[in-house]
Amino acid sequence: MIVIGSDHGGLNLKSALKSYLARRGFEVNDAGTNNSDSVDYPDFGLKVAETVSSGTADKGILICGTGIGMSIAANKVSGIRAALVTDVFMARMAKEHNNANILVLGGRVLDEQKACDLVGAWLDATFEGGRHQNRLDKISEIEKKYCK
Repeated sequence: MIVIGSDHGGLNLKSALKSYLARRGFEVNDAGTNNSDSVDYPDFGLKVAETVSSGTADKGILICGTGIGMSIAANKVSGIRAALVTDVFMARMAKEHNNANILVLGGRVLDEQKACDLVGAWLDATFEGGRHQNRLDKISEIEKKYCK
């Protein structure tokens, strides 16, 4: 299952991505927001990050105006590797090298087709492990030290 969330700045893109994911056969859990009223992105970043961190969802997608705020908020949750991406290479590397479990997008900087391309590249990529796992292990050690 993929959990997806956005603030008001990512609402339209979230809707398009939900349709794209459904066409690809994924079960999607929408963590909100569900209207265009102004909301605080950390609330939805936390909801998605906790859902992924707990194992309730395999992966997550977050969208705010630029993606910056959501990526900052989600990465505060232990075990989350949220990657803000803007091109297909970055989306692929987010999975292959960083094993990102949340993809973050900017609803005001990407059109629907580009966003679908980024999500597709991330979903189709495979974590390479090896030296990249060693680096993720170091990140886990940082989390243990500072996320108490």
